[in-house]
Formats: sequence, structure tokens, C-alpha cells
Amino acid sequence: MQLSDRLNRLAPSATLAMSQKSAEMKAQGIDVINLSVGEPDFPTPAHIKEAGKKAIENNITTYSPVPGYANLREAIVAKLKNENGLDYKASEILVSNGAKQSVTNTVMALVNDGDEVIVPAPYWVSYPQMAKLAGGTPVYIEAGIEQDFKITPEQLEAAITPKTKMLILCSPSNPTGSVYSQEELAALAEVIKKHENLYVLADEIYEHINYIGAHASMAKVEGMRERTIIVNGVSKAYAMTGWRIGFIAAPEWIVNGCNKLQGQYTSGPCSISQAAALEAYQASQDCVEEMRKAFERRRDLIVELTAQIPGLEVNKPQGAFYLFPKCSSFFGKKDDEGRVINNSTDLAMYLLEVGHVATVGGDAFGSPECFRMSYATSDENIKEAIKRIADTLAKLK
Repeated sequence: MQLSDRLNRLAPSATLAMSQKSAEMKAQGIDVINLSVGEPDFPTPAHIKEAGKKAIENNITTYSPVPGYANLREAIVAKLKNENGLDYKASEILVSNGAKQSVTNTVMALVNDGDEVIVPAPYWVSYPQMAKLAGGTPVYIEAGIEQDFKITPEQLEAAITPKTKMLILCSPSNPTGSVYSQEELAALAEVIKKHENLYVLADEIYEHINYIGAHASMAKVEGMRERTIIVNGVSKAYAMTGWRIGFIAAPEWIVNGCNKLQGQYTSGPCSISQAAALEAYQASQDCVEEMRKAFERRRDLIVELTAQIPGLEVNKPQGAFYLFPKCSSFFGKKDDEGRVINNSTDLAMYLLEVGHVATVGGDAFGSPECFRMSYATSDENIKEAIKRIADTLAKLK
């Protein structure tokens, strides 16, 4: 019973593991508040669900084209033009089974054995694993809370070697909620443009959950469109995580490569989900703004409450729906029962088992001094969860 070396290189997803453990505790009758899950708590808007129902009624239930339906790709072209000021053709769009597959497609299509993939830390847990799956080597740039979890051009330049093939940049960020401005992206681009064959995978899945106004895209920086692969989708903005629709917008030769890959291991995405996604992009965007406002209110609430907990250091995220407090002041402390907190994973497990609040340790995100909380839940849950966290941490001496 020997699994492949390829699989043995990968680590399991810490976010999914914590979510599963909290679900198991709930099944045992324990009142757990889950702040570990990275998905909106809103239902998919009614008009989008109705489009999915109509697709079934109209028998849109057969295999779809590998790159996605033409009408959906054209709708994505229009979205990129109208919202981002970017000009793409339908042949430069590939629709996949969620943005996660879009990221994996891109990494697998561009990264060779031994290539280096720069991953700013904190990072989404899957980025380094995807690089390893492709035979690449993740190279980390640490950006702590003191710099709002954003890398500098100097840090980027220092990390680049002749083996560097890709930079993965997530803005707004999972797990920190940090957002790069257009000026910050332009400064990073000046470094990138000095290095031939260095590409940027721009994960923009949280684009619309943004509290500072217009979204900034690396592809909009002069000279970067041909070096940038945009990843986006409907999961976060439209509360459609289970529909599994993501896309890339990239130079046609990269899209063709990803299309070739996708054609061999999943084929086209779900026909019904694509009909729903088409409605999401073409109908009124009022639902997106309503959810964004709710997330912003929750952001303000959780930042205010968490900042009052002695020993935790917080910043004010500018997007997404995560807070990433620094918790290292608790390392080495223990409770009355002798339970010692050695790292953020220990802290997250302590908060779950003692405080009954599910979070995720920062070790999984490449920042072991922090932990992640998702505020994609009700105001009442946020208030109670932070109260529990404060009471639980107060037991550590």
C-alpha cells in the first residue's frame, strides 16, 4: 500500500481539517461556532438559483465544452471590460470547476520540475501544495502584520533567482484580508518586468469583497497583461461556493495549455452551474453590494471586539472576510490543567476544544505567529465567538 511520491509531497488542507473537526463536535451536540470556513453564509441569490432551475427544465444537462460555454465566456469578457477596464477575447477565457481548479490548471501548465514559485506568506494553504504537485519549489516571502501582510518590491527582488517562474499574488487576500493598491502593484511590476519568463498568477476571487473602493488588478499595470493570469469566479461575490465555477483570463497560449490539461482530467464544468453563473454576471449586481456591505459591517465589529482582547494584535483588513490576529504572546503559556500553547495550531485547537470556537492556526498559512478567523457569519455569532475567545485566552497564564 504505497501511495505515489507526488501525493506524499502534499500536506492535507488545515482549513478543511479544522472545519471537519468542528462538524464532528457539533454532531456530538457541542455548541461550536465555526469561524474556520472561508465561504459566505448567505444563500445564493434567488434569481441565480432560478437560472439554474431553468437550465434543468430546459435540459441543459449534457457535457459542456471543455473551456466553458461561449455565452458565459463572452459574459466574463464583458465583466472584465466593464468592471476592470481590461480587454480580453473569449478565446482568452477558460471556465473551470471552481477557482481552485483554475489556479491548479495555471500552475500545472506553466511550472516545470525545479522551477521556483514565489508565494508571499501569509498564503492560502493550497498555493505551496499546488507548486509541489507540479514539481516546483515554493519560495516564501514573509510579510508580517507590521507591513499589513503585504510584500515590498525589495523583498520580491531579493527572492527572484534564475529558476523563478511564477509569483502567486492574492488580493484581496486569504487569509489576511489585505489589499494591494494599484500603486503597490505597479511597484511590484517594475521588478517583475526586469525578469523574462516570470509570470504572475493574480488570484482575484475576493475582488468584490473590498472595503476601499475600486479593485486593483496586476493585468491593468502597463506591460503586465501578457505576464498575468487572472483567476476569479462566482464563489465569493455571489455566494456560489457549491456551484463550482471559476475562470482564468490570460494570454491565449496559456489558456490553450490549460484547456488541453482540463480536457484530459475533468472536461468542461457543470452545465447547470454555468447557466447560473451567466445570470450572476449579466443580471443586477445589487446582491453583490448588499453582501459586501454586510461583510464590511462584520469586519468593523470583529476588529473592534478582537482588539479589546489582551495579548492579541490586530490590523484592519481592507477586503475578503478574514481577520488574522497575531497571537504569539500566548506561546509558552498554559492553563490550570497544564495544557501548554506552543504554537498557533495549539492555540486554535485550544480555542476549539475549550472555547468551542473553530479557527485555523497560522502555521498552515506560513505565519505561525497568527491565526485566522472568518467573519462570514452573523453578528450574533461574531459577538459570542469573540466573548468565548476572550474568556478562554484569559485562562492562560
